[in-house]
Amino acid sequence: MKARNKIFLSNSKLARAAWGALPQGAIRTLRALTEEYGLIVSTGDLQFLEGRWYVTHSGLLRIARSKNCCGIKSVLVSRLSNPAANRWIFRAIVYKSLQSRGFVGYGDADPSNTSPLVRGAEMRVAETRAVNRALRKAYGIGLCSVEELGSFSALQMPLAAGPHSNGHSGANGSRSGQPRLRDQLCLLIRQHNLDPELVKAYAADFCGTATLKDASRDLIESFITRLAVAARKDRDGLLCKLNSYAQPVEANP
Repeated sequence: MKARNKIFLSNSKLARAAWGALPQGAIRTLRALTEEYGLIVSTGDLQFLEGRWYVTHSGLLRIARSKNCCGIKSVLVSRLSNPAANRWIFRAIVYKSLQSRGFVGYGDADPSNTSPLVRGAEMRVAETRAVNRALRKAYGIGLCSVEELGSFSALQMPLAAGPHSNGHSGANGSRSGQPRLRDQLCLLIRQHNLDPELVKAYAADFCGTATLKDASRDLIESFITRLAVAARKDRDGLLCKLNSYAQPVEANP
């Protein structure tokens, strides 16, 4: 219990640093989540969005490990999927023990409910959603997972990190269990209601690369810091800056 209390104190401190002053109800919920499941804010197990807590894929896996989950199986439901339209449906089964009959969850994803930032990764989004729903059902998790939140969920999906000349991982990489940079960036987009495409263009320009995935981790960290400060202190100025990256609409002849 002392260990969980120590985790809660760390969680509450980090949560306030990340999301500002939280209402007492949110703090009480955070304590309950910490004590019951051992979720850790610093490793990205939880997200606080629009006044509510959401568990993440990593948080659900932490719960499964702590409960000695026996196994997770995911299968593509090919008869309901449409590769040509990038529409995928997965069925996941979580086995709590060797004797368990399994807890089933389904997940779907297509371009209409995923973000343009990760176009082409709909299959992985669908599989993660299925696994998350099965895990929540198996362990009685009342929280919705952030990966299930429509277009925002796709922004949370990690893509494979590619090599970079400076030895750092790019937007999708992580260090020492810290939340992925893509997660941090997407949280800012969601919190401040920013246009993801304009943010992506601004980020690439800031990093001096053709695309954001080509940028080094250090540059992306600097951009996220700048974006966070601008969103809090001068949102109007930030919106003006972002609008400068909008593509002009061609007039009809």
